[in-house]
Amino acid sequence: MEEANPMSNKITEPNSGTGLVNVLKSAAAAAFGVQSQSNRENDFQHGKPVHFIIAGILMTLLFLGGVGLFVKLMISTST
Repeated sequence: MEEANPMSNKITEPNSGTGLVNVLKSAAAAAFGVQSQSNRENDFQHGKPVHFIIAGILMTLLFLGGVGLFVKLMISTST
């Protein structure tokens, strides 16, 4: 008698994991507050938290760097 392989009956969905581009898109959308519910659910189901934490830290550093450069530019042009 053959044993049934439980993995052979499993329906596989396309690779919908989060890649680098998708993580950055999700982090940017979340930063601007325009993340859709379906994308957020996909991130929670298929993404790794550490990837989103790193993306969030990078987005924060880019934002702070941009604000710093803007302030320096405004100060240098005001005198």
